[in-house]
Amino acid sequence: MAHDDHAGHDHAAHDHAAHDHSGHAGHDPAQFRKLFWISLLLTVPTLVFSTGLQDILGLGGPRFPGSEWIPAVFGAAITVIGGRIFLTGAWHELRGKSPGMMTLISLAIVVSFGYSAAVMFGLPGMDFWWELSTLITIMLLGHWIEMSAVHGAQNALGELAKLLPDEAEVLREGEPVTVARSELAVGDHVLVRPGAAIPADGRVVEGTAEVDESLLTGESTPVDKAAGAEVVAGSIASGSLTIEVTRTGGDTALAGIMKLVADAQASRSPAQLLADRAAALLFYVAVGAAVITLAVWWLLQPDDPSFVLERVVAVLVIACPHALGLAIPLVAQISTALAAKRGILIRSRAALEDAKDVDVVLFDKTGTLTEGRQSLAAVTPASGADEAEALALAAAVEGHSEHPIGRAIVEAARERGLSVPKATGFRALAGRGAVATVDGRQLAVASSRYVTERGIQLEPELVHATRAAHSDGSSVVLLVDGDDADARVLAAFGIADRVRAESREAVAELRERGIRVAMLTGDAHAVAAHVASDLGIDEVRAEVLPEQKSAEVAALQDGGAARVAMVGDGINDAPALAKADLGIAIGAGTDVAIESAGVVLASSDPRGVVDTITLSRASYRKMLQNLWWAAGYNALGIPLAAGVLAGVGFLMPPWLAAVLMSVSTVIVALNAQLLRRLRFRR
Repeated sequence: MAHDDHAGHDHAAHDHAAHDHSGHAGHDPAQFRKLFWISLLLTVPTLVFSTGLQDILGLGGPRFPGSEWIPAVFGAAITVIGGRIFLTGAWHELRGKSPGMMTLISLAIVVSFGYSAAVMFGLPGMDFWWELSTLITIMLLGHWIEMSAVHGAQNALGELAKLLPDEAEVLREGEPVTVARSELAVGDHVLVRPGAAIPADGRVVEGTAEVDESLLTGESTPVDKAAGAEVVAGSIASGSLTIEVTRTGGDTALAGIMKLVADAQASRSPAQLLADRAAALLFYVAVGAAVITLAVWWLLQPDDPSFVLERVVAVLVIACPHALGLAIPLVAQISTALAAKRGILIRSRAALEDAKDVDVVLFDKTGTLTEGRQSLAAVTPASGADEAEALALAAAVEGHSEHPIGRAIVEAARERGLSVPKATGFRALAGRGAVATVDGRQLAVASSRYVTERGIQLEPELVHATRAAHSDGSSVVLLVDGDDADARVLAAFGIADRVRAESREAVAELRERGIRVAMLTGDAHAVAAHVASDLGIDEVRAEVLPEQKSAEVAALQDGGAARVAMVGDGINDAPALAKADLGIAIGAGTDVAIESAGVVLASSDPRGVVDTITLSRASYRKMLQNLWWAAGYNALGIPLAAGVLAGVGFLMPPWLAAVLMSVSTVIVALNAQLLRRLRFRR
């Protein structure tokens, strides 16, 4: 396998999941397909030469000396070839002291085989060879369909692994040399050509390109990357890049995602534990029902042991907890795979299940609802001054500044496409701003304190703009022209933490679903109130210290009456994420190992919280549908197989019981697959 870095994750998840709900760990659809076709071919002569079936159908089939042994020979061959997989599974179940589906199927096979062999050697009655052959063949078909569904769900890991290229071009003395991806080492410089997948996590050292990171974030919009930007393995570059490898193999972000998906698929949720207990109990119910069936029919028809045995075998087959064992795991595997494709990384299935019950979503403000970086919120020019020119001059002064406010002004000028003149003599003023010379003019981008200290007067419109900005919680800097008594303030710039464009939609959709939305921040009340008002959030907790956040979560939980989801950036929110009923770390990017969160959103889009709840509710509905179907099928099927309707002429033969058992399993599998059609709002 080319994708060696992650083969272990894939294999482990496959084996574990297969064992959990099918009783035949390590098997794949191809194995059951092969056994089904072999058994089907061997079943045909068994049916044709079965005298018992001929008598039932009123047919005079082909008979010749020794033909009566054909059903026995082919029936025994089918038992060995097709039935061995069930017998082996039963052996493992009994060794593990957890008898279940395979044990029930094997009991039916062994009883049918033993009785039929005894009839062949003189025991009065009708042999079961044709019943046994069709039973095994039909169950192999059901298992083939089931394992195809299971394998498709587990293939989420394989599909992720396919995103990685097998080879990479490493620069050796400036020349590209093709090497296997597994040979890459930290510090290597790798050439990524347009349209190619990035082979390892790294940092761009040369080139610019749009990079499709949908495998990580679930967002289809490409991200611009230039020198210094981080890139992740498996993402697709639209242009040529040279990257320096920073992580390889199991340390990459993709490997982390695959491990989370595998761990989530292998974990158990409360619904899974309930289904497991029900499936385990069903084994004893089935055995008990089979014993009662044997006793009752033996008393009623002691002269017809083949009929009595037929009832017992039918009960054992139809009671197999196959559908019940598949009801939850297949839905869980499909839902975790769907989540990963949308950049929602589920740390455990219990976390995804908990999301459906959330009453309150508590958002941390900075870096979650907002971008966590300063941006230009407003520009107010003085009378006679031009807004664009003032912004360009301010950007010239701040061109060499490392301060967040300075960077916000420079970025705003660049976004507007302004021509920024060159500045000389840049000098930072501690706690006040910066000064520089631009086109022979001494300019300053400074605080109100700088202006006050120099006795510079503000025009009325600038006074009003400053007061309005402060009331909104924004910071204000002023562009000052000159450094003497005649200096003039040309413009006021309001700087604020930019609210994410997606936050409004996220809040609105949560409230539409009947979920309370609250906001938590360490910022001042004025700042918090402005952001909350902008987003439509009524509950605000401001000026909260990091160590106080978990107490705020507890207050919202109100003694357990409300289930709270805490959404934070995972940096200083760990205690609150752990305290909440569901912790959601947002904007994790390449850091997928956030231990305090049950759900990790790889992107910074808060709408992922809505998607998580949507998926949780949809997957839980599927689980309930499957559980009701599987449990109802067994509750109805066992009495019918036992013969409660014999008085009205309906008796369920073992082959029909096998058909119904397989159909029930297929229905559960197909219903789980319908979850793939779930439509999200975005």
